[in-house]
Amino acid sequence: MATYFITGIGTGIGKTLTSAVLTEKLKADYWKPIQSGDLENSDSLAVKNLISNKKTVIHPESYRLTQPLSPHLSAKLDGIEIDLNKINVPPTENNLIIEGAGGLMVPLNETELIIDLIKKLEAEVILVSQNYLGSINHTLLSINLLKQYEIPVKGIIFNGDQNHETERYIQQYAKIKKLGDVPNLSPIDKTSIIAAGENILI
Repeated sequence: MATYFITGIGTGIGKTLTSAVLTEKLKADYWKPIQSGDLENSDSLAVKNLISNKKTVIHPESYRLTQPLSPHLSAKLDGIEIDLNKINVPPTENNLIIEGAGGLMVPLNETELIIDLIKKLEAEVILVSQNYLGSINHTLLSINLLKQYEIPVKGIIFNGDQNHETERYIQQYAKIKKLGDVPNLSPIDKTSIIAAGENILI
């Protein structure tokens, strides 16, 4: 069974949508270790509402923080400190999709970042990118950091509008495998999630 950590080149670039697509395609379990803010409309609930299969288990978050801020600050305001030793992969005999919070350098406490959590969980990364001015820089920086940490990368998924030149350059420079595209979905529902999974090779 495979364990994939879904991270992105920044915040708001489609990690949850991509996680839902992959969870449905693989009929995998889903786990968001740290939810920061909007607990009534969490990413776990979003994924649950977008998948159709009956095999997926949505595992509870390790930390549910009340403020829509960086996890380290949200935790501080909630009167706690995130402890990576208390974040452990839930037991499962299924494939597992783990969704991160923001990008790789998002702080979890005073000394540790999302990338430290990925390293601890020993998961293979799927990087979500999105085409916008500056995304080549953000994507290549993310890939280089993953290499520095010696974290295995399964590949990259581009979310949203396509830009063939941007995608070509990132792939040839970083020597990273493109797993597919998640296009702009309208509407975003169970049917479009299934259809989007047909574009992913994993």
